[in-house]
Amino acid sequence: MYLKSLQLNDFKNYHEAELDFTDKINCFSGNNGAGKTNLLDAIHYLSFCKSYFNLNDSQNIRHDKPHFALHGTFLRNGPDTTSKVSCVQKRNVRKQFLINGKEYERLADHIGLFPLVMVSPYDRDLINEGSEVRRRYLDSVISQFDKVYLDDLISYNKVLFQRNALLKEFAERRYFDRVMLEIWNEPLVRIGTGIFEKRKAFIESFVPVFNHYYSVITRAEETVEITYESHLLGNDFEEQMSVSLERDLSLRFTTLGIHKDDLLFGINGYPVKKFGSQGQQKSFVIAIKLAQFEYTRNIKGYKPILLLDDIFDKLDDARVSQVVELVSEHSFGQVFITDTQKERIHKLTSRLDAPSRVWEIKVGLPELISENGML
Repeated sequence: MYLKSLQLNDFKNYHEAELDFTDKINCFSGNNGAGKTNLLDAIHYLSFCKSYFNLNDSQNIRHDKPHFALHGTFLRNGPDTTSKVSCVQKRNVRKQFLINGKEYERLADHIGLFPLVMVSPYDRDLINEGSEVRRRYLDSVISQFDKVYLDDLISYNKVLFQRNALLKEFAERRYFDRVMLEIWNEPLVRIGTGIFEKRKAFIESFVPVFNHYYSVITRAEETVEITYESHLLGNDFEEQMSVSLERDLSLRFTTLGIHKDDLLFGINGYPVKKFGSQGQQKSFVIAIKLAQFEYTRNIKGYKPILLLDDIFDKLDDARVSQVVELVSEHSFGQVFITDTQKERIHKLTSRLDAPSRVWEIKVGLPELISENGML
């Protein structure tokens, strides 16, 4: 599977642009602010129905224009080889998402059809921010290949909202009705336990793949760990709910459950957040994303699209070389790379034994300057 073409209209700093891609290496070079990352974000939209960076869709409309439109043509094996995916967002209007001209009733039905992995400088938030960021990442990965998981996650959050609203009502009206609370406890425990089991199984199979990629990137110079932390590990959810009831009533929200899960990242026995250098942290995140790629490929049976946004910054030459060798292997499919240095991009594409195209981006204007490494 790969993205054959992309068309943008009034998206971020692009008025109008159309690009045709190779099925292997596609690179965007240009100064900061020119719009390199915006192209990657447009591709992300077509896979996940949303921006990687800004969840307010209307803010991605160019200046004072009435709407933005994105159109992408995907090719893949099988009887239906071509799919045209479109996203249209008008100001203060519900987003339209279509495949081959047919609008989705639920955006969730699109997730996973065109799997994609993005590596961005913003991924450092996985390490430096709170548990919500890591849970959101975990959910986004599993949801790409398990639609039941995504539906259960939506249902769990709805139940959690209702239970929290009831706890708040109890406090404000100074009364307690155990029967009413049990109405929400049962589905919370049932759905939450299923989500926990899938997260646990995923982490158990994901960590060895992650360890492999980190070892390749760093040439096995460091030891790293990813640990799944959950209230449900070794505990019965229903029993834990009973234990936490007084605290829930006091604090007016549900203090225990899979909505509090976290991933702990370690390097050489210490937290990456506190003891990892910038290069180590970036290597850690890149290894996570490359492991996500391989895991998704094995589940789907075909290669996701890989987006690498400004990954060379803060990596030494040895680690850059290892990453380049990895993404040029046959195990990876279509790759999009951004970099501020045109010379480095040219050096990269010249080294790769794969079809490549390079665009220079100048304030929302892409110009094809190289094909197959030849300027």
